[in-house]
Amino acid sequence: MRFLVVGCGSIGKRHLSNLRLLSAGEAIAYDTVQERREEVREKYGVKVFSDFEKALQNKPDVVLVCTPTSLHMKYALAAGHAGCHLFIEKPISHSMERVDELIDIATSKNLITLVGCNFRFHWGLKLVKKLLDEGKIGRLFCVRAEFGQYLPDWHPWEDYRKGYSANKALGGGIILDAIHEIDYVQWMIGKVDAVSCFTGKLSSLDIDTEDIAEILLRSKDGVIANVHMDYVQRVYNRSCELIGEEGTITWSFQDNQVRLYSVKDKEWQLYARDVQYEVNEMYVAEMEHFLRCIKREEQPVLDANGAKADLEIVLAAKRSFKSGKTVKL
Repeated sequence: MRFLVVGCGSIGKRHLSNLRLLSAGEAIAYDTVQERREEVREKYGVKVFSDFEKALQNKPDVVLVCTPTSLHMKYALAAGHAGCHLFIEKPISHSMERVDELIDIATSKNLITLVGCNFRFHWGLKLVKKLLDEGKIGRLFCVRAEFGQYLPDWHPWEDYRKGYSANKALGGGIILDAIHEIDYVQWMIGKVDAVSCFTGKLSSLDIDTEDIAEILLRSKDGVIANVHMDYVQRVYNRSCELIGEEGTITWSFQDNQVRLYSVKDKEWQLYARDVQYEVNEMYVAEMEHFLRCIKREEQPVLDANGAKADLEIVLAAKRSFKSGKTVKL
């Protein structure tokens, strides 16, 4: 297969590296920035393009959209019309505009779509989901999820003010950036039917997007979730807690562990990796899954329809803050 990576920033380069690691096939790349094109050409030995249409003329089988969020639909729709399977970095877009059009194209052309919420492939969250599904804590009542990290520390090698996270026009803002939390919470609690949110720009960061958000979600089954996200914490934190009728499950990304408290056992059980966890493991697992989906061996864990449901929650949270009311989905 031939893969076209659109956008050669940090995530685009990661996927190029992993495609090569997995011997997935030939890779080519497109980017508007000459410095990035030169870096990718030199580091990965791939053919690079400054013109997207010329890149598409090389007839890729698969397109990976790794651009700023506001550009996702532009490239994904063009690739879909060209009959390419699609890997789109999270979130699927910054608005609902043309998302349904993309879903229709993928359906009519029988294309595989996968939206890159890589934490679906983290060993810890997969274990949390397994323990929950096995009934280890009985009926689920509520979930607390948190992500926070000081934005200038995300990519310390570049000016944070120029990144898409800092720019509303590019689809930035902590609520879209931290859609991982919204995605895995919905994965845990089921379809969300109500959203309430407080958010705003509270810090001195030089950005025009929100930097803190507190979101309340309620599932159709009545499970309540609190999702906190921010650009301001000086110590990285990504974690969650699930409270059930018969126990509690906690997960900490930074501590690389899952803990289970069972009423039956009346003690905490610790699950930790015997070897140090490498962050790239979940990206490799994600790409392996995508390749199996293309071969029709598996169904995508998060296709365009699933990613649309995540985006609906994001947009509902923003509407809730503006209106001061709970938004029903």
